[in-house]
Amino acid sequence: MSELLEHIQIETNDNPEIAIIWMHGLGADGNDFVPMVRELDLAGLPGIRFIFPHAKTMPVTVNNGYVMRAWYDITGAELTRREDEGGLRASQKDIEAFIEREKARGIPASRIILAGFSQGCAMTIQTGLRHPERLAGLLCLSGYVPLSAKLATERTEASQSTPIFMAHGRYDNVVPFNRAEASRDLLVSLGYQLEWHEYAMQHTLCLEEVEHMSAWLKKVLS
Repeated sequence: MSELLEHIQIETNDNPEIAIIWMHGLGADGNDFVPMVRELDLAGLPGIRFIFPHAKTMPVTVNNGYVMRAWYDITGAELTRREDEGGLRASQKDIEAFIEREKARGIPASRIILAGFSQGCAMTIQTGLRHPERLAGLLCLSGYVPLSAKLATERTEASQSTPIFMAHGRYDNVVPFNRAEASRDLLVSLGYQLEWHEYAMQHTLCLEEVEHMSAWLKKVLS
């Protein structure tokens, strides 16, 4: 098993039966989504172990080589041109290590959710659809499908029945809305069960979205 990335762990009781592994966006860290533990209001579910990994630091080309936490490099504003395939696949292994650790601690893949925002969303899709077992679900916020031309041949049969929640702001100025629509359409064309939401917002979250996320998590985890 790979050495685990630095991370924050929060458990809602002493015997969690569910794990939610949540990946942050470019330049942020795991602290970004810690408030979600309370805001999602999942009190009716069994105990949950929330894990918020910190991506490694690296120079990011689009930000003039500035070193920051990133799951992979971004070479330009057009996100899907000259993608950092090596970075994507390395971070996929890092996330897989968390899945394996949760399984070793007694939580089966079928009770593990991958979640992510922006770059973290791309990593959720990159990892979740290539995982050899069916996961409980993929929570995909304000992101897109990376390495999209390779997904049809690399996805696993088990991932086909993994539920997907996908949400995006219509005025997103970081990951354009049409990029998210193209990702949604690709996943639908490949036969995935996808719940889609769009909101009058930019590259962020809104209260209505949090409510929709909460309802979806209760549905797939109940």
